[in-house]
Amino acid sequence: MSEVTTNLKTRNQSRKDMTYRIALTGIMTALAVVLMLLEIALPLMPVFLKYDFSDIPALFTGFACGPIAGILVEFFKNLIHMPLKGWASTHGIGNVANFISGSFFVLAATIVYRRMKNKKGVVLSLVFGTIALTIATSFVNYFFCLPMYEKVMNFKLADIIFLCDKANTLVTIDSKLDVILMTFVPFNIFKGITISIVSFLCYIPLRRFFETGKKEDVDVVEDSVIETAETAAENA
Repeated sequence: MSEVTTNLKTRNQSRKDMTYRIALTGIMTALAVVLMLLEIALPLMPVFLKYDFSDIPALFTGFACGPIAGILVEFFKNLIHMPLKGWASTHGIGNVANFISGSFFVLAATIVYRRMKNKKGVVLSLVFGTIALTIATSFVNYFFCLPMYEKVMNFKLADIIFLCDKANTLVTIDSKLDVILMTFVPFNIFKGITISIVSFLCYIPLRRFFETGKKEDVDVVEDSVIETAETAAENA
């Protein structure tokens, strides 16, 4: 009977855990889409670069449910955003870049956090996430976005260089590499740091909510299964 009870508990816990993951992923995806629509322009940045906080829900989901769930939020938020605004602005190129860079951010941060579930782990995870975001975005923009803007949107590299140089009056930008190093790198470092600060301030008080909510589901399942098993034993 104990083996049957254990199997029932394991099966029901898995089902409850999956329900929790699906529900949280869906809620966080909806929040991420809303935040992605609330994009803003930043000083010293060209008009085609917009800032938003939509990586925070994906990051929270990764912390609570693992990196795959966080990456799924990144995927679905861009999939939903593309027909709403992404296709009109960048023909979906920006959404692909956002998904790739955001996924690297969430993946790096989540891997660290899942090994160190404390305040120090949160800080280290956000530092590594910011580094991963900056590096990934640099490569994505250099090898994918800028060439695709030229091919798909007829947005010439010379025009991009001009816009970046015009926006940033502190430096001179006159090459593709300058665009990456003096526009995209500072932008993503700023984005990573600010998102990390907001995530840290929000996640610390909410950490118990994520973890307790999950634990309470498991406790309910355990109590229910044990009660059922005991009733069956008595009837037998």
